[in-house]
Amino acid sequence: MEVGSVLNFLQDRTILIVGATGFLAKIFLEKILRVQPNVKKLFLLLRASDAKSANYRLQNEIIAKDLFIVLKEKLGANFKSFISEKVTLVPGDISYEDLGLTDSILREEICNQTDVIVNLAATTKFDERYDLALGLNIFGVKHVMKFAKQCAKLKILLHVSTAYVCGERGGLILEDPYHFGDSLNGVSGLDIEAERTIVCDKLDELREQGATEREIEIAMKNLGISRAKVYGWPNTYVFTKAVGEMLVEQLKGSLSVVIMRPTIVTSTLREPFPGWAEGVRTIDSLAVTYGKGKLKCFLGNINGVVDVVPADMVVNAMLVAMVAHAKQPSDIVYHVGSSLRNPLTYLNLQDYGLKYFTAKPWINKDGTPVKVGRVTVLTDMDSFQRYMFIRYLLPLKGLELANTALCQYFRGTYLELHRKIQVVMRMVELYRPYMFFDGVFDDMNTEKLRMAAKQSGTETDLFYFDTKEVNWDDYFMKTHLPGIVKYIFK
Repeated sequence: MEVGSVLNFLQDRTILIVGATGFLAKIFLEKILRVQPNVKKLFLLLRASDAKSANYRLQNEIIAKDLFIVLKEKLGANFKSFISEKVTLVPGDISYEDLGLTDSILREEICNQTDVIVNLAATTKFDERYDLALGLNIFGVKHVMKFAKQCAKLKILLHVSTAYVCGERGGLILEDPYHFGDSLNGVSGLDIEAERTIVCDKLDELREQGATEREIEIAMKNLGISRAKVYGWPNTYVFTKAVGEMLVEQLKGSLSVVIMRPTIVTSTLREPFPGWAEGVRTIDSLAVTYGKGKLKCFLGNINGVVDVVPADMVVNAMLVAMVAHAKQPSDIVYHVGSSLRNPLTYLNLQDYGLKYFTAKPWINKDGTPVKVGRVTVLTDMDSFQRYMFIRYLLPLKGLELANTALCQYFRGTYLELHRKIQVVMRMVELYRPYMFFDGVFDDMNTEKLRMAAKQSGTETDLFYFDTKEVNWDDYFMKTHLPGIVKYIFK
């Protein structure tokens, strides 16, 4: 495999970025604009009804972010004109045929000029409404693949998935592609049109029953989880992402395609500056609740490996893979993670959190510092259920009796506590597979890509993605946790 110069490849290229407001997409966009200002054009497909709405999203959800500070400082007064010159907004929606494009002239321009398509569009909620997840993560992929075949100059399509399409499998997880009809439990018969029919029938049934929007939302979320479990996946997100991969494989034809499977993506390691983060991601929810003194227990294997990878490393791997496979037909999967070569455990995370928030406690709204300590570790569901019963369910039962005796005096308190317990139990059910996950992600393909880049003149100082080189102590204490406090804590 020969890679060569990423900067040379990007020069005069036109790239269509699908799902441009996402966390990784923004970092991908910023990186290209900063390191290769001679890129020809970046089409940004944004879910929007018209150009005005798309521009609003660009201004408020993308370039207004601190992520672009370095580029703004570099360009100064020329920043706005540079963005106008290099970025073309594409209002659309991949849930629809032809990506929902209504401007035929713009559509033709994209088809005639695009060299690379990068699909980062997805809904990442574990329990997303099934109708929405089906539209974005499954039919959205189908529509992107169909559109890609109409792009005359297209050299490569890069599809970003997740390493956790493996479900709850343990052991060494290989960089193998999914083929349409695969399942994790041997159940056959997966059919996306049948899934769409199931969704439509359920929606019709709910509306005939006069269900409220909230009831429809809950039913759609439950339907997604149940359909995922039919085929062996633990939640709607990883199920629909796996099916999306199957569609890439099934529909690629003669296209050169690359599937990237990052693990748990965390804040930037180095570029454009250390510690930029956005949104409460999987492990960051632990940091936020712990730092605010709200995390009282941890359910899971405290010695289990948690696979994390800084976001800028994922983007760099994407760019190098894009260049490596644009020159020849390909069909390859890359895991981008750390569990094989530089493993980190939940115990490490607990230690980092304790050290950091002891030294730099979060200050509450009333001005008092939050004290943190070691949390109670629950190693199985039985111990968790006992903990919940003693700490919460028993007092809730007492409150219910008092409420009855006192003519519903505590009704509001009772209902709120009951709601919170239900939320906790649902979150535990959603996250349980990952708290006890014992898989390790093989990255042989990614290692070969790293070696090829190193040996073929790639700018590895700019496009670094070797997680073995990350010092987790320094990263979490000096970069990630400070970044989480700055950008995520509220």
